[in-house]
Amino acid sequence: MKRREFISLLGGAAAWPLAARAQQPMPVIGFLSSYSSSDAFAQYLLAAFHQGLKQAGYVEGQNVAVEYRWAGNEYERLTALAAELARRRVNVIATGSASLAVLAAKTVTTTIPIVFLMGGDPSNWVWSPV
Repeated sequence: MKRREFISLLGGAAAWPLAARAQQPMPVIGFLSSYSSSDAFAQYLLAAFHQGLKQAGYVEGQNVAVEYRWAGNEYERLTALAAELARRRVNVIATGSASLAVLAAKTVTTTIPIVFLMGGDPSNWVWSPV
């Protein structure tokens, strides 16, 4: 093997770990809301959500993906939307709306972490489909 071929081979081998790392999938957040995406309060929540992601070092489309599901104030759709996120195998479900979104997510998964914005203890909530 000639010196140039050896150096090229060595350089290519050094790049393999970088190529393997670049192919790792981006984490995916499932965002579940009872609101409509055009609702003014939903836009306020989204701005705060994106700001929080940024403060944690995440930028949508660069190092994290977000899948949005909006119930459009049709609360009975929340469980189906949460189940859809669970089937997509998101890494975490974030809810930025009513406790019904949290409960819907809680009923469809016991393995995906659920992050929510509200007070109170969700283990004491009772789910009753609307």
